[in-house]
Amino acid sequence: MKETYYAGAYWACRKESAEESARRAEAFFLHLSRCDSIYVRWFEQANSLKKALQLQFEPTFETFMRFFRKKAYQNGPDGFSFSAWTGHEEDGHGGMMSLTCGSCSNFYSNVCLLHLPKEEPELERVLSPSVQVEVMRALVLAWEPDWCVVTSAALRDTLSEKGQAGTFVGWLTYLSRHRMGEVPPLPEPARILPVEDKGTLVLLGPERLSAVNPEHVALARRVQDVLLARGLLHPVVSGSPEA
Repeated sequence: MKETYYAGAYWACRKESAEESARRAEAFFLHLSRCDSIYVRWFEQANSLKKALQLQFEPTFETFMRFFRKKAYQNGPDGFSFSAWTGHEEDGHGGMMSLTCGSCSNFYSNVCLLHLPKEEPELERVLSPSVQVEVMRALVLAWEPDWCVVTSAALRDTLSEKGQAGTFVGWLTYLSRHRMGEVPPLPEPARILPVEDKGTLVLLGPERLSAVNPEHVALARRVQDVLLARGLLHPVVSGSPEA
């Protein structure tokens, strides 16, 4: 079965207004549009493909303010939820994103989740180290999360019994400075990359990590053990579900 990859940013209690959330959403989509051409067009989701293709939107502050004023995108009195897709009609060639933000729940984290392409040629192009480093930067600079990861679902399940956000490593892993502290030297070929003054990005190697490659799994476990020993991997929210 083909592994499917995602990029996700997770952060704990941060109650923010519609205005604050809209500014962050606008910044995220702007950064993301510079990562690859598949992220230039966005559409709201709908019950049918025909209807969804009529719902293209410009990801601006004004657009997100309009969305977040709608009851359908509000999580009651606490935060906002929104999802969109890239308009690629052939399955696996584009991507989908989902967002929960502005919440201060003790039971689930805020999250910005980006499902990555599953088919060529987008798969090879978008799931390259250079693009995914920029995707992670887009997530970090817009949302200022506690923890981010780029991984496959299979690799996540191999490395973590519960798959709880904040507790495992991926091909790329981001650790916020204010929450996690400094990252120690790591086994080669892992690289440590600063993300401005926000935190540290760990790239485990130039080759996309796969759960079916024993060497990849062994490297991920070695790095994960180092970070666990330093107390740098713990749940974003104690009750948060799988990442």
